Amino acid sequence: MSAILSADDLNDFISPGVACIKPVETLAPNPDNSNPYEVTTEDKLHVSNPAPASISLTDCLACSGCVTSAEAVLVSLQSHTEVLNTLDAYASLDVRRLIDAQNSHTNGVPSPTEAKIFVASVSPQVRASLAATYGISEKKAGFMLEQFLSGSQGLRIGGQHNGGFSYVVDTNQMREVCLVLGAEEVAESLASKSKPQPILTSACPGWICYAEKTHPHILPHLSALKSPQSMSGTLLKSVLSRTLGISPSQIWHLAIMPCFDKKLEASREELTDRWWRSSSQDSANSSTSPVRDVDCVITSRELLTLASARGIQLSSLPLKPLAPSECTPFPDSRISEYLFSPPRRLKSSQSSSPDAAAAAAATGTSGGYLYHILATEQAKHPGSTISVQRGRNADVIEYTLLPASSNKPIMKCARYYGFRNIQNLVRKLKPARQSKLPGAVRRTAMPNGAGLAGQEYAYVEVMACPGGCTNGGGQIKVEDVVDILPATRGEEVTLVNGTATPQSQKEWLRRVDEAYFSMDSGSDDDDNDNDNDVPMTNGYRDKVHHPATNGDAAIINNINITKIQALLTHWSTLVAVPLQTLAYTSYRQVESDVGKTSKAKVKVLNDTERIAQIAGLSGGGW
Repeated sequence: MSAILSADDLNDFISPGVACIKPVETLAPNPDNSNPYEVTTEDKLHVSNPAPASISLTDCLACSGCVTSAEAVLVSLQSHTEVLNTLDAYASLDVRRLIDAQNSHTNGVPSPTEAKIFVASVSPQVRASLAATYGISEKKAGFMLEQFLSGSQGLRIGGQHNGGFSYVVDTNQMREVCLVLGAEEVAESLASKSKPQPILTSACPGWICYAEKTHPHILPHLSALKSPQSMSGTLLKSVLSRTLGISPSQIWHLAIMPCFDKKLEASREELTDRWWRSSSQDSANSSTSPVRDVDCVITSRELLTLASARGIQLSSLPLKPLAPSECTPFPDSRISEYLFSPPRRLKSSQSSSPDAAAAAAATGTSGGYLYHILATEQAKHPGSTISVQRGRNADVIEYTLLPASSNKPIMKCARYYGFRNIQNLVRKLKPARQSKLPGAVRRTAMPNGAGLAGQEYAYVEVMACPGGCTNGGGQIKVEDVVDILPATRGEEVTLVNGTATPQSQKEWLRRVDEAYFSMDSGSDDDDNDNDNDVPMTNGYRDKVHHPATNGDAAIINNINITKIQALLTHWSTLVAVPLQTLAYTSYRQVESDVGKTSKAKVKVLNDTERIAQIAGLSGGGW
C-alpha cells in the first residue's frame, strides 16, 4: 500500500465500502421498545438521526471488504498534524522529578494525568534519505534529527507548551535484538521442525497485510518476531511505565519510518499493552482501552512537512549532538547504556575492503535479517563459505552456505523484494491440490511443507519494496529534492514535465543506499571531531558500566550476542513479563465478511491483486 497512500493522490474511493459492516454494528437499539413491524401513520413517526459510525484503522485491518482508499484515508490520520496537535494538547512530564522520586522511594508530587512523556524512534533508512537530500553523512543526519525533535532550536520553539521529545532512539539498537532472536528462531525451527520451511521475514507490514488478506497458507511460515519498530515501542512503554510508575497511556511514541505501511503495523491490535501487561497491571487497568506501542508513524517526506509546519529549516540546525543540559536521563541505567550507546563504526581500512563491500551488499538495505542468519550458521561451521547467485532480477538473490569439505549445502536462503517477485514466491509455496479429473494423478503436500517448490530454502527475506527499505514509499523522492538542493548543494535533478526520469530515480536511490551503508563506515569527514564518543541520539548515558558476562562475549556479524541476551533477560525481569510475550506477536487470516456473495469475494480478491500490481509497478509496498 505504501506507494499509493498519499492523501493528495486519492481519487478512486474515499469512503468505506458498501460491504463494510461497521456502521451496522453502531446502530442504536430500538429506544421505545415498539414493535418494528407495526404499521403506523406518518404523524406518529419520530425520526431520529443515528449516531455516525466510528471506523478505525484497526477495524479496516480486520476486514477484507475495503482495501483501497478507505484504508488510505484512515492511515492519513497518522500524520504530522497529529504530532503537532498532540504536542500542543499535552504538557511534557518532568522525567527528572519522577526519577528522583523513584530513587528516593517517595511518592513526591503526583504526576498530572494529562501530561505525557514524548519519545521517538528513527529508522536508519530515514537518516539515509535525509543524508542524501542534504548532502551530509548518515551520522550527521542523526544529529540533525535529534536537534529537530529534542533541541532548543527544533520543535520546542513553538506550540502551546513548547514541547519536544525527551528520548530519540535509533531503531538499529532494537534491530540487533531482532537479528539475534531471529537467528535463534530459525535455528530452533530447523532443529525441532516446529515451523514449515522456509521461514519468512515478518518485519514488512505491507507484505504481512497482503499475506493475511489474500494468502493464508503463507501464515504458518511467517516469523513470529516483532519488527524493530514494534520492539522499540514495547521496550520503551513497558520500561518507562514500570520504572516511573505511570500508565502506558502517558507515554506517546512517534516512529519515523521509510514507508506508509508502518502505519498499518502500528494499528494492529496485537501490538498494544494488553498483550504484554502483567496480570496485576491488567487487573488495575482492565477498564481502559488498549494503548498502542507506537502511537503515530510518519515518513521521511512527512518529516519535511512537520518541519515546514513549525517554520524550521532542517539545514539550519546544528549538525552535532545535543548539549548535556538538553538530554533527559533514562530511568534504567542498563537499558540506557544499550539504547544510547555510540554507534559502532568500522575503521576506514576495514570499511573500504572488498570483503566489507561484499558484506554490505549481502546485508541489504532492509535490516540484514538473512545475512545475520547466514553469518550465525557460518560461525557454527568453520571454513564454510557463502555462495551468491542472482535470480531472474536484482531483487531475487539466492544464498547457499557450503561446507569446506564438500559441495552438499548446509543451508539455502533467498531474498525476494517487490510484489512482482513475492507473487512468484507465494505461488511456489502454495499447497498442491488434488485434481478432480477422472484418472488424474493425485498430488498431496508432505508434512511441514516437504515436497513444495521453494521448500529447499530455510529462510527467505521478504520485503514489499523493490530495492528494499531505502526505496520505501514514504522516502524523500527526487521530485521533493528540487526545492531543497539549490539551497544546500546547488546540484540539479533532471526532470521531464515535473517527473524524474528512470535514470535520475536510479541515481537517487544509489545515493540513498550509499548514505545507508555509510553508517558502518569510519570514513566520514567528521571523524576528527570530538563527538565520536557521544550517543548519536538523545538520552542520558549513565556512567555505570554493566558487563554482559564474566566470560568472553560471543560476537557474530559485529553484534555482541552475549550482551543482547543479557539485556533481554534484564528487560524481562525488570517489567516482570516473559520474553516470549514481549518480543513475539501473531498473525491471522482475514476472511471475507457478512453479506458477500461468491462473486463479491472474487471481486475483492481481484481488487487486492490489482492494487498489489500497481504498487509493484510504482516502486513501493502495498
